[in-house]
Amino acid sequence: MKKLQSQLKLISKSLVSLSKQVGKVADRLNKLQTSKTTSSVKKKKKATVKSKPAAKKATAKSKPAAKKATVKSKSSAKKAKTSKTKKTPAKEKTVLDIVFEAIKRSRNGVSIDKLKEKTGLVSRQLSNALYKLAKKGNIKSKGRGLYVKK
Repeated sequence: MKKLQSQLKLISKSLVSLSKQVGKVADRLNKLQTSKTTSSVKKKKKATVKSKPAAKKATAKSKPAAKKATVKSKSSAKKAKTSKTKKTPAKEKTVLDIVFEAIKRSRNGVSIDKLKEKTGLVSRQLSNALYKLAKKGNIKSKGRGLYVKK
């Protein structure tokens, strides 16, 4: 019982230290993101200043409006960055996609051995993928170990 209690104390101490480290990493990420957004906003300010030197009378009245626009652009810049990062992982192919494409390319069906060669997957991964594809209705079994597209 004492041994169990000492182990639990050790685990709780390690969890506390891990949570502190995670907090530090999160703070660093926030600082990096804010510095990137401020640098992009500064670049945008420079671009807008360069495009408006011809109208001198309008710049005196539009300066407060420009400041408000830059504050809004900070939040929009953050949204734009997050939307860009969310789109890139969606383009990666899953195991199911890889297996289905290999089966699609064959006319008379493909055996498990050929699928292993083409995809480079372990037999367990391959059998799970085949099961899921058959369950979805994308493929069917033509014979034992032979799969074709529906």
